[in-house]
Formats: sequence, C-alpha cells, structure tokens
Amino acid sequence: MSRTTEIRWHGRGGQGAKTGSAVLAEVMFEAGKFVQSFPEYGAERQGAPMKAFNRVSDGPIRKRCGVQNPDVVAIIDPTLLEAVRPSEGCTENTVYLINTPESPEAVKSKLGLPQGARVITIDATKITLEEFGQNRPNAPMLGTFAHVFSEVPIESFVEHFSRKMKNLPEKILEANKRAIKRGYEEVLIG
Repeated sequence: MSRTTEIRWHGRGGQGAKTGSAVLAEVMFEAGKFVQSFPEYGAERQGAPMKAFNRVSDGPIRKRCGVQNPDVVAIIDPTLLEAVRPSEGCTENTVYLINTPESPEAVKSKLGLPQGARVITIDATKITLEEFGQNRPNAPMLGTFAHVFSEVPIESFVEHFSRKMKNLPEKILEANKRAIKRGYEEVLIG
C-alpha cells in the first residue's frame, strides 16, 4: 500500500493558495507521483478565507473528499492563525508551514502545539513585498515545500513555476522565481 501525504492550505481569496496547490501538484506529478489538487471556497470573494488541498502519493489515489487529517498544513495568511483552527484534525506528526515573521517556537506557543511539533516559518509576505511590491505569498510558500518533499530539488519548483506562469511579464516572473528560492533558503525550522 502506498503512502499518501495529505496537505491542507489556508489562505484568503486572491493570495494564491489555489494556484500554489495546483503548482505543487504539477511539480510532484513531474517527479513521478500521483496527485490531487482542489480548492474549497466559502464566500466566493477576494479576501475571504478559503482552503485548498493536495494529496501526493506513490500509487493511485482513490479518495475524493476534503482533507480531514492533514500531514502538512500550509498557512499563507498569518491573520488566519487566529481566525481558523489550523491544527484541527492534525496529529503529532503534522508539519506546519506558516507565513509569519515569528519563530517556530512562538507559533507553537500561540497554537498550543507540543514542543516536538514540526513548524517551519517563512516571512513570505516580506519576501514578496521586497521582490515585486505585492502581498502574493504563494511563491515563497512553494519554496518551503522543498523541505517537506526533499526528494524534489528546489530547482524543480522554480522551473515548473516558470513554465506554468510563462505569460507573466519577465520582471514579475523573475521576481517570483527569486521569491520561491528565498522561500526555501530563509525558512526557520523548529
């Protein structure tokens, strides 16, 4: 039986959680994995909380429902740490990837997680503001996933993003590529 990694993204409409989920699925598919990617919307408007999901497996994926017990939780909007319950359905083995300037230890304390919990923080908002002047944190968040799926090099994430977003202006595309790399390089792991 193959192991399936289930991922739940928390974001707000317009921040790129859906696109991040789709790009992650495509990167993992190119790495030879079976994948799923799908969003879940509440109020369908920009700025409203939303979720996106991934499943990544070595074998066929038969499930067709939302992710209830994620192995990885990605939070691309730090204000959602207090607006949603990101640890709902999680186990002691769940990995948290969180866009925040705070340390992993501070996040563990804020969420009431045990000290042994694996939390990876990245200030994705700062990175995207510095790189292209907009708060679109999905690109640096993709870079953090190279720490979860260590068998896939960060270059694969950058190359795939470049192909998928080839219609972006060159300046924005290059800024996103730098943001993905920084999302990998500037993480704090705790």
